[in-house]
Amino acid sequence: MELEEKPKYGEPRKYDANFKGPIQNRGCTDIVCCILFVIAILGYLAVGILAWSQGDPRKVIYPTDSQGQFCGQAGTPLANKPNLFYFNIMKCASPMVLLEFQCPTTQMCVEKCPEKFMTLVKAYSNNNDFAYYKTFCKEGVTNTMGIPLILSSGLCPAMLTPSRPFTRRCFPALGLKEGVITVGNKSSFDDGSGNMREAKDLMDGVKNATVVIEARQVVMKIFEDYTQSWYWILIGLVIAMLTSLLFIVLLRFLAGIMVWVMIVMVILVIGYGIFHCYMEYAALKGEAGANVTLQDLGFQTDLAVYLQIRQTWLAFMIILAIVEVIILLLLIFLRKRILIAIALIKEASRAVAHVMSSLFYPLFTFVLLAMVIAYWAVTAVFLSTSNEPIYKVFNETACDHSRKTCDPANYSSSVEKMQCPDSQCLFAFYGGETPYHKYLIGLQFYNVFLFFWCANFVTALGQMTLAGAFASYYWAVVKPDDMPAFPVFSSLGRSLRYHTGTLAFGSLILSIVQIIRVLLEYLDHKLKGAQNKFTKFLLCCLKCCFWCLEKFIKFLNRNAYIMVAIYGKSFCSSARDAFLLLMRNMIRVAVLDKVTDFLLFLGKLLIVGLVGIFAFFFFSGRVKAFENTAPHLHYYWVPILTVVVGSYLIAHGFFSVYAMCVDTLFLCFLEDLERNDGSAERPYLMPESLRKVLNKKNKTEPAR
Repeated sequence: MELEEKPKYGEPRKYDANFKGPIQNRGCTDIVCCILFVIAILGYLAVGILAWSQGDPRKVIYPTDSQGQFCGQAGTPLANKPNLFYFNIMKCASPMVLLEFQCPTTQMCVEKCPEKFMTLVKAYSNNNDFAYYKTFCKEGVTNTMGIPLILSSGLCPAMLTPSRPFTRRCFPALGLKEGVITVGNKSSFDDGSGNMREAKDLMDGVKNATVVIEARQVVMKIFEDYTQSWYWILIGLVIAMLTSLLFIVLLRFLAGIMVWVMIVMVILVIGYGIFHCYMEYAALKGEAGANVTLQDLGFQTDLAVYLQIRQTWLAFMIILAIVEVIILLLLIFLRKRILIAIALIKEASRAVAHVMSSLFYPLFTFVLLAMVIAYWAVTAVFLSTSNEPIYKVFNETACDHSRKTCDPANYSSSVEKMQCPDSQCLFAFYGGETPYHKYLIGLQFYNVFLFFWCANFVTALGQMTLAGAFASYYWAVVKPDDMPAFPVFSSLGRSLRYHTGTLAFGSLILSIVQIIRVLLEYLDHKLKGAQNKFTKFLLCCLKCCFWCLEKFIKFLNRNAYIMVAIYGKSFCSSARDAFLLLMRNMIRVAVLDKVTDFLLFLGKLLIVGLVGIFAFFFFSGRVKAFENTAPHLHYYWVPILTVVVGSYLIAHGFFSVYAMCVDTLFLCFLEDLERNDGSAERPYLMPESLRKVLNKKNKTEPAR
């Protein structure tokens, strides 16, 4: 049986007296993919230049009036008129639609939105009111013009309603009063033609209106909370960084103790969470409205309401209890493997201590990723705003030319205007019929694909660089004398000089899978309203399969980059060697490596938990010592959530170095077991602590 399995998973590594770690004498790998990547980058730069020459971000920043002019743009006559006013807001379905589609009514830029009810008929009889009214009319309106002429020419709106600016557009100042929609505290108004209309007629429905109003209020409150607490959030993130750094330093000297302390602390932190949820659950017993179910409550924009419901705390308590039980069961069944994992973490701590610059490498990766994200975002904005203004015919009565494109410059003398006297040529949207505009969606797709490719390339470069640095530590007989003077810089130079093509190849495969996942999500979004059960099931299966495939490729790429960093082979050869090596040691991979990842995850969980608990007691005002210091907020969960997410990202940045170090040492450890046998001629290079756990011994110490 054993003879059959060896060819299946390849032959074990043979002893090589000349092997001293990462091979220095190597050549360029995957040159074709390197050339392809360079061409793709040049094409990406060309797309960016084309987008920057054609695009206009002002279309996103500023609203556009009926003449295609930007409201509030500096250096133009409309610089002091930042808001867009709609002549007849009732022609628009709802404020939500106004954010996406052009309303079939005249729009003009104004300095301020109207603040009071007024009709043209009433304003015309008072000079002061008419002077105010004319600020919402087109130019050329005089006191000598009659009301019929003003309205028929479309120079003024028939009425004004109290409005507020939202995304620089004047929306009716809607509110709720005893369950009735109001505008300007009135439930009805004069529409300018002598008819009384209800305030709810301004909207497609009361529900949509209230959601928009409440959502706007929530967004403003969250923004205010950030302005009040941003410096405390920064302090919390600094504490998270210092805690992560302290944790890394303590692991260097007290790895065994720290791992067990970390395990106990995680159990205690989650245990306290269960206790706190129970106390809150018990405290709400008998309180009015506390027994309402989450289903009956429905969606509420004020999330604090959910904390007054017993079922919320019960759900939190059950979730934490399940997590606690899972962690305890894993610890019970993996207690022996934890000892080996601790030995591996100890060795990783020594490696990090010898390669301290590795702790700062994630900053370099972060800067490169920030550049990639910024380039993608700017290019995407310029591409999406590189369309031309399209004008269409809008009319009150039936017209054969309705919604057809038109030219506002000569529309007054056009055939359309003669056949439809009450029609207008108004700005509709941005588009275009040129070849550039037809292939715009393809350029956006290319932008997204290159974003994935470049981002994955940067991540792969970091993995290969750290792998080469830590591999040079493991295979050094005398540490640090046999190591390069600058392991990280040496490994970074080798990766860029010889293996740019390999990095591009691995990241290309991953990017293809990721872009397929994006397309599946896009299809799911487009077909959501019309899909049948079979289509839904098929899309769900495809998304699940490609998610699993992405995880597998990430795992395979990571180990392939380690083998490339050591041996300098091509991507396919390295991926095959790594896969066969792992398959020959399937039990160790499935248990030992994953146990180590689990312990490092507990470390991140501990840091996030400690900082999160501190942030909770500080911002919620539960501790009297912080009661006067903490800022007064609308939603105290806003800074808490920000600190928790930021703490996890910071801890992940530090522990990602550790994780890469552990993975590299683990592969080197497996190769060490295959290459050497502990004899005087072929001694193990693994540390003594790891040999003891595995019951491996060197008959004599390696020659110094």
